[in-house]
Parts: sequence; structure tokens; C-alpha cells
Amino acid sequence: MLLRAGALLLWALVAGSPQPALAVLGSDLPGLLEYARSHNPELAALARDADAAREQVGVADALPDPRFQLELMDFTNAASGRDASLLPGEVGVTRYRLIQALPFWGKRALRGELARSRAAQSRQAIDVGAAQIETDIKQAFARYVEADGRDRIQRDTLSLLEALEQLVLTRYAVGLVPQQDALRAQGEITRVRIDLLETGRRIAEARARLNAALPRPADAPLAEPQALPLPLALPPLAELSARARDRAPELAVLRAGAEASGVARELVVRERYPDFAVGLTNNRPRNGEDSWDLMLELNIPLQRTRRLDDERRAGYLQQAANDRVAAAEARIDGRLGELWAGVGAARARARLLEHSLLPQSRAALEAAEAGYETGTVNFDTLIEAQRRILQTRLALLESRVEAWLGVAEIERILGEAL
Repeated sequence: MLLRAGALLLWALVAGSPQPALAVLGSDLPGLLEYARSHNPELAALARDADAAREQVGVADALPDPRFQLELMDFTNAASGRDASLLPGEVGVTRYRLIQALPFWGKRALRGELARSRAAQSRQAIDVGAAQIETDIKQAFARYVEADGRDRIQRDTLSLLEALEQLVLTRYAVGLVPQQDALRAQGEITRVRIDLLETGRRIAEARARLNAALPRPADAPLAEPQALPLPLALPPLAELSARARDRAPELAVLRAGAEASGVARELVVRERYPDFAVGLTNNRPRNGEDSWDLMLELNIPLQRTRRLDDERRAGYLQQAANDRVAAAEARIDGRLGELWAGVGAARARARLLEHSLLPQSRAALEAAEAGYETGTVNFDTLIEAQRRILQTRLALLESRVEAWLGVAEIERILGEAL
């Protein structure tokens, strides 16, 4: 571990420019989360989507652009006997017409409301994306801590076994123990070294996964992580469920979608009524006085079958959106129950391992060492006691990580820290 820390420090001193900032990441979670908030392109993309949806609100309820028409009456000039022409003022009558479309009352307001609902849905999607990205980082960090912890525990065990090997070799040299004890000690050392190779692979994978979640290059340096504290006791499950129903980002997105579906259905129903257009025409005869015409136009919504189909489709979409909200509420409630039970069990297991089994295993190891030195305990008992220490420490580490991962998943669902 000292060699690894020294290598990271040397790299930070030599690499120059922005690189030292990269080297300090990884020791704690807040720094990683802050880096992701500033650099993660997925969050930036979600923010741009929300900006685009917000800009749509301003134009959704705007009037359509007016239309301009130019009409050349009697362009052949048959009435005047002149040559045909396509130039305004050189024909029988030139008409300039300006037309403004006017949607039926209420349609513009509904279009604006629909755009605002979709913009709200895009804003809620940012919270969903941020919660997922933070959870990915938390999970990757926990696996990094777990792999680094396994490495430290195994190296501690290796040091103890190497010291035990020297004791066995000394006692074997004077004929106090058989050669088999020395071979067993060396075999245990080899087994731990093999396990360390696997742990090294886990550390490399955890670093790559954590860097990818930030994101940074897969081989970007990471500082040695701090140990994960055992999470505090969770609030009651009923309280978590109530908070999820009120604040869960996933539910907020679905509810915004359901609201938008309701507005969309109202807009489709409003299509039963006609839209209008108002036109103003300036008539300019070649030889004569100008005159003005006023025009009123409306479409006739006679295609009832198509409109009824559209209304039924909009109704089904609205009901589907409401059903998705109900299904998500049930799914989230069940998931919270699973996580709540899992975190509680992991915390209880960690407390038993730390305060009961680990002290008992250490006492058993000390007794085995003393008995082996006096010849009252065989080497198998000593090795088994050493293995139990290793297994208990690894189990404690895994329990802490499991509880921590469960809390991280609960925080993702709630969209906030506990």
C-alpha cells in the first residue's frame, strides 16, 4: 500500500498542469460526485433537453405566421387589348391579400399548457438522470473500497503468515515440529498470494468502472479510498414509502407525463371545433380606384370518424400514463421493502461480526498460537484459526459494503440523501 501511495504521489508531482487534480480523486465520495456534476456529459445532455423543452413553451401558444398572397387578375390583358404580363400593376387587377389564421378559442392555451407539461417532464428527467449517475458512482466507489479493503486484509494476513512461517521453520530446524508444518505454512502463503492476484484484478476493474462513471479515462489515477462507515439505521419503511410517493424523481417524471397526456387529450377533443382565418385584400385595377375586401374563412370539421379515432387514442394514452404511475408506485414500494430488509440484515450482520465473531476469532488465534508454541495444539488448528480471522474480516467488509449499496439504492429512489 505504501508503494502504491508513493507511486501516486510521484505521478502527481511529475505529470504537471491539470493532472494533479485527477490524482486526488477517489479518496472520498463527495469529491467524486462534485466532479461528475461538473463533467458528466449525460447530465449536460439532459440539461440541454430541458432547455430546449423550455424554449418550446414560448412558441407553442403563439399565433401561426400570417400568409401573403399576390393575385394577378386578367394577366393576359384581354380586356384592355395589351400584351400579357406577369408584373403587378401591368394587368387588369392586382390583388394584395394578407391572411391570418386564428385557432378556435382555447386551443392556443392548451398547446401552451402541453408544452409546459413536457418542459416540466424534461426538468424532472434531469433529477432522474442525476440520481442514477450518482448511484452508479456510489456503487463503483463501494466496489473500489471493497476491492482495496480486500487487498489490505489479505496483505495483513500474508504478513502474519510469513511471520508464522519463520516461527515454524525455526522450530522445524531444531526438530520441534514436522516438515509438514513448514510445507503447510508455505502453501497457505501461496494461496493468499494467488488471492491477491484476483484482488488486483478486482481493483483494476473497480478503478475502470469508477472512472467511466465520472467520466474519465479508464486508467486515470485514483487515490486510495477511505473505508466506508456502517450506515446509520434507516427510518421506518412506512416513512420511506411516503417520501418516495411524494419526492421520487421517477414518479415525478411519470406524473408529468400523465399530466401532459391529459392536456393532449383535451386538445384533441377541442379539434372538434373549426379554426378560422381573417383576410384583408387590397384591389388595384390598372385604371381605376383601389378597393378593399375583408374575408372570413373557417374549416369545416366533417371528418368525424377520424376525429373520434384520435380522441379514443388520446384517451387510451392518458389511461396508460396513469397506469404507469400506479405501476411505478407499487414497484417502488416493493423495492423499498426489499432494500430496507436487506440493509437492516447487513447492518445486524456487520455488528455481530465486528463485536462478537471477530474478537472471538482473534482470541481463538491467540490461544492457538500459544498452544502451538507449547506443543499442545497442532498446526492445523493454528492455520484454521488464521483462516477464520481472514474470513471474518472479509465478511465484515462485505456486510458493510452491502449495507452501503442498499442505502445508495434507496437514495436513488428517493432522489435525496437519507
